[in-house]
Parts: sequence; structure tokens; C-alpha cells
Amino acid sequence: MMKKFELTDETCEVVWKTLHRISALMDFSDVKAGDLGGFVEKEENLSQTGNAWIYDNGCVFDNAWVSGDAKVSGNAWVFNNGRVYGDAWVSGNAKVSGNALVYGDALVYGDAWVSARTHYLTIGPIGSRNDTTTFFRSKNKEIFVKCGCFNGTIDEFERAVIETHGDSPDGRAYKLAIELAKTRIDLTGDDEALKDAGVEV
Repeated sequence: MMKKFELTDETCEVVWKTLHRISALMDFSDVKAGDLGGFVEKEENLSQTGNAWIYDNGCVFDNAWVSGDAKVSGNAWVFNNGRVYGDAWVSGNAKVSGNALVYGDALVYGDAWVSARTHYLTIGPIGSRNDTTTFFRSKNKEIFVKCGCFNGTIDEFERAVIETHGDSPDGRAYKLAIELAKTRIDLTGDDEALKDAGVEV
């Protein structure tokens, strides 16, 4: 099997670990041979098959793994035993850790902190676009939402749903999704894990 990327000599230090910038060895998806990617601790952090890629200053380390067509970008971290796969995208300053799995069409971004399966929820197809909506926990222990062009808190999303959809079938479906997210997403714990990763709590 031909490798799709290699480790370069460019390194960075993250939580007392040395990570290496990756370089593409072939064209795939929107990546061209020679493109520089983000950082990994070891080759096993990113699948050599599929279109998965780490962009910008994204970091994947420990026993974390990115595969399928997944993307990690911005300053996002995936670490511990975190897994990102399928068509999932982790971006911004998001953190995926612990035994968390982010997959499917999930989009976790901004100041997200996902360290367990109960820290995010994807629902879809839903709404007038029949698209996937992702609810996730932020480092400040709030629920954020990515739905189409909407990015914001769950309360802002609820107000937008009422204003845009009212009591229509789409509005009722979104309201049920909001209640499920409020019930399902765990906003407690993890202060020590956050501190260990250098995040103020």
C-alpha cells in the first residue's frame, strides 16, 4: 500500500509531546501531493487510506485516530483515545479526547470539548434542508449548535427556530431535537482533564 502522507522534520510541542507536521505524498480529495497538513505524534494517528486529513495547525496525538473522510482543522486537538471518522469535521479550537467518537456528518467546532459520547449529538436528516444538525458541549459547559448556516448556543438556536419555523412540522422537529440535546448532552465533570490540557476552567 502506498502511503498518502509522511512526517516532516517540522515539529511542535503540545502537552509535553513532540508532534510532527505531515506532508501529502499523493493527490486525494482537496489535498495535493506536497501539501503540508497539521501535526501528529505518530503515523498511526491518521489513516493512510481514505480522504481523512489534518489541516492548518490541527493536532492529533496519544492513541487518537482520524480516518475515513474526516477532517481536523484550525487549532483543533484530537487526543487520548478520541476517534474522528466518517464525514465528521472537528475545527476551530475544539477538543476531542477521552474515549469520544465523532463520526457521521457531525461538525464539532469553536470551543467544543468532547471527551465522551454524551458530549455531542447529531440528528438528521431534519428540517427544511433535510440536513444533519450537531449539538455539542463547549469548554464552558454550554450546548452549541451547528445547523446549516446557523452557529450558536442552543438558546439562540431555539429562538431562531421559533422565529423561522414557528409551529410548522420543521419547527416541531427542531424543538424535539433541542429537548433531546438538553436531556442527552452531559455538561458536568472533566475539570481535571480540561486543566491537564491547558484549558482554563
